[in-house]
Amino acid sequence: MSNNAQYGDEAKSTGESHTEFGRSVESKAQIADAYRASSDSGAETLNVYRLVPIAAQSDPRWQSALNQGEVVVAARTSGDARIVASACELDYMEVDAAPAEGVSTSDASAFRDEKLYTVIEVEHAKAGLVRGLLEGETSVVTIKPVQI
Repeated sequence: MSNNAQYGDEAKSTGESHTEFGRSVESKAQIADAYRASSDSGAETLNVYRLVPIAAQSDPRWQSALNQGEVVVAARTSGDARIVASACELDYMEVDAAPAEGVSTSDASAFRDEKLYTVIEVEHAKAGLVRGLLEGETSVVTIKPVQI
């Protein structure tokens, strides 16, 4: 049974949202990446961001995330910097396992949590960079088994 209702003179709902998909800088960049070849020419102007852990080692949020230390990435925005850093970590898609919901664990990365990591812009509008990790290392042991 539908909960769709019409009141007075207002038009009956079509079930569609009035929001516009793909308007954010990150969405536009991801859409553009989908059409771009896997090798980037480096012609894009990017910013350099440093991701720094800000939570104390005793913070309970670290129980489900690995502290990777500081990393430096080339990205379009601070939000994109979090996406770039999390993409460097191992994902379920790359191992012989599957999470309970969906097929990706990138949203669960510590880099995506603003209470664990902060993003600091180091350089603005630098040409000749390729979007990705510039300094630091990300561990591939981010996926921990719950059973031994």
